[in-house]
Amino acid sequence: MNKSEKEAIIADVADKASRASAMYFADFSGITVAEETELRREFRKSGIEYTVVKNTLAQKALERVTGYDRVYDKLAGPTGIAFSYDDAIVPAKILKKFADKTGKMKLKVAVVEKQIFDGTRLDELAKLPSRKELIASILGSLQSPVSGIVGAVNAVMRDLVAVIDAIEKKKAQAA
Repeated sequence: MNKSEKEAIIADVADKASRASAMYFADFSGITVAEETELRREFRKSGIEYTVVKNTLAQKALERVTGYDRVYDKLAGPTGIAFSYDDAIVPAKILKKFADKTGKMKLKVAVVEKQIFDGTRLDELAKLPSRKELIASILGSLQSPVSGIVGAVNAVMRDLVAVIDAIEKKKAQAA
């Protein structure tokens, strides 16, 4: 690999790191090609970019994007990096599912919204609700009072119709 190729990789990783809301650095040693392909497919379906890059090039790229000093010491051995731009929690869920299934993938470190988490906290990160789950929860909470108001208005209208009907029956009996 010549110097210009290395520089292109460094620039690409630095660009991805600057745009990402989360980065997950994982040790992929022992994973078969089929398992790697399956993992990449899962990431792709969720809009997550996954790349394998030399640790020295990854460190040089992270040096261009400040705030990742505590990640450097974790860059040892085979490293795959998952970049998430929209939902910071989805990669944790995918990695957790994959690690449980194969028993091979290990999270080295995760950077979520500029917060650095040790690889041992994958279970905690995977249990957090994803962006879609949070939005659904908020919409459900917002919709609940609205449906209560609609029910109350309908009940008042129903009661009003019942009262008018009762008055009409009384007048019919009186006549």
